Amino acid sequence: MVEVRRHSLRAMELITILNRCHRFPGLVYQHAHFSADKKSIEVAVRPRKRSTAVCSRCHLPAPGYDQLAERRFEFIPQWGFLVFLLYTMRRVDCRRCGVIAVEEVPWGDGKHTLTKAYMLFLARRVRRLSWNETAEAFRTSSDKVFDAVEHVVTWGLEHRTLGQIDAIGVDEIRYSKGHKYLTLVYQIDLGVTRLLWVGNERTVESFQGFFAAMGKDVISKIVFVCSDMWEPYLKLIRQNCSEALHILDRFHIVANMNKALDNVRAEETSRMRRQGRAPILRKSR
Repeated sequence: MVEVRRHSLRAMELITILNRCHRFPGLVYQHAHFSADKKSIEVAVRPRKRSTAVCSRCHLPAPGYDQLAERRFEFIPQWGFLVFLLYTMRRVDCRRCGVIAVEEVPWGDGKHTLTKAYMLFLARRVRRLSWNETAEAFRTSSDKVFDAVEHVVTWGLEHRTLGQIDAIGVDEIRYSKGHKYLTLVYQIDLGVTRLLWVGNERTVESFQGFFAAMGKDVISKIVFVCSDMWEPYLKLIRQNCSEALHILDRFHIVANMNKALDNVRAEETSRMRRQGRAPILRKSR
């Protein structure tokens, strides 16, 4: 009896929390209850009386037409329990899109089963944990974590403001065994450091995608470009940023200089041996 009462209190507390921090006009959190297996909390949501639905196609108000099957939207876990919002979707009689359109719900996005709040929650946790660790910690799947990250990144790209970009840095990172790389481009202005673009592989075709995505107006104003000496990078930087100052990575310059010195030392050693003289450059640069 005590345990049942504690569960009921938790469900009531969740309704209070949702009304405080995750409230939506025209919708009501009706009641919360535990699932049959006591492993999750289900929160029933219903429209307010005389509230107008929103068409998911044109995003404008439209009267309801009929109801579809109930859908489950996964919300942020609470107290170690999975939380689901249960809502019976309405088809709308939209004068622009017709009856085929379903209503738009403010907590969801298209056919995603995760709520927007939960996708943002997971995407933030991925900053500190791996995708698999995040999925295990919050009792979800790695595929859902991937969907959450993809959703947040897509939203960020659609709403970001590039502004003036004076300096960029280009580098690659190996993400798997073998020769599997990603090309990364960063903005490295004074006071502004951020990732601008990620491309598969480190090829001419891949890197060209960055210049296409940024557009000629942004690229033409770049003043400094930092990169290593990978030939595909050098080629496209010459073509697209011919007026920018190209700064090469110090590590690769030193590595190439040491390689050149080693070649000179080897040639001199061979020449001295052919002349019958003892080599004096052995084990020294």
